[in-house]
Amino acid sequence: MINRKEVYTKINHLPNELMPTLLAYLDFLLNQHVQNPQKTPPTFNWEGGLSELKSEYDGVSLQKKSLEWR
Repeated sequence: MINRKEVYTKINHLPNELMPTLLAYLDFLLNQHVQNPQKTPPTFNWEGGLSELKSEYDGVSLQKKSLEWR
């Protein structure tokens, strides 16, 4: 495992012309870490939303109707 002291030592030995590249890379890493929120499993709260149409349509009819609505 890399410790912070080792990271600081390596940063201190970098030439000044590489500092902007280092800062850009650090910003990239920090933004990447923030942009990946905890994934939540999908909810099926829409399940049964068309149950009132069950007597009117079967599965194939509903599929054809959904193509018309697009």
